[in-house]
Amino acid sequence: MKLLRYGPLGQEKPGIVDDNGDIRDLSGVVSDINGESLSNHLDKIKATDINSLPIVEGDVRYGACVGNVGKFLCVGLNYADHAAESGMPIPAEPEIFTKATSAICGPFDDVIQPKNSDKLDWEVELAIVIGKHTSYVSEEEAEDYIAGYCVCNDVSERTFQLEQGSQWDKGKGCDTFGPIGPWLVTSDEVKDPNNLSMWLEVNGKRFQNGNTKTMVFKPAFIVSYLSQYMSLQSGDVISTGTPPGVGLGQTPPLYLKPGDKIALSIEGLGEQSQTVVEYTQ
Repeated sequence: MKLLRYGPLGQEKPGIVDDNGDIRDLSGVVSDINGESLSNHLDKIKATDINSLPIVEGDVRYGACVGNVGKFLCVGLNYADHAAESGMPIPAEPEIFTKATSAICGPFDDVIQPKNSDKLDWEVELAIVIGKHTSYVSEEEAEDYIAGYCVCNDVSERTFQLEQGSQWDKGKGCDTFGPIGPWLVTSDEVKDPNNLSMWLEVNGKRFQNGNTKTMVFKPAFIVSYLSQYMSLQSGDVISTGTPPGVGLGQTPPLYLKPGDKIALSIEGLGEQSQTVVEYTQ
């Protein structure tokens, strides 16, 4: 299933994509696509005759594909070639950081360049969405705890991240730095999350062109690893790292500026696009 949330910011409704690519309104089945519905109502959604649901007409805003996210966790340097372009060693264990949940936005919403930002960067990433309470699970068990996957743009401000102290979170958690969606694709429709092609373009030029098969730590391992240190709850999002081709790795480095247009996609999970805009108060 391709689950989504649509409508104005703060007023999103649950939806599902039918076989013709139309959005069907799920409001009569669940109240939202969030932790509660993922843990308790996925079977109810699966049992619903999608073609009996109302079609959503006209152009609509896509919201973040998961609502009320409790934790937004990320894995850094999880592609060996990206670590190399960043001038950093491949970590022996997953490099974990967080993005503020207030960074989450829709897949086609504008990316706002923060005040005092001069090194705004892009990162296409596969994100895991947790489906049920997860604690101390093995790698073999971990896939049973994954509700599905989505596209994430791990927007980053490199000055904040790398030049102003040792905490990455400052450069990762600004407003609009976490577009997720357009859909949450349930695990049963993702044949092999360890072999998905992915790309990102800026102003029509392709900078990232990778595949999840080159990840150092695979999704099931990441879920198992994190569950040894914290419980994961339904609706939590884990972004799993980016392949090479980020702005930081260009020669010379290249960063986003207002007016730039970003497009990104992961095989089977849909496509996002954003325009960079200047912060205004």
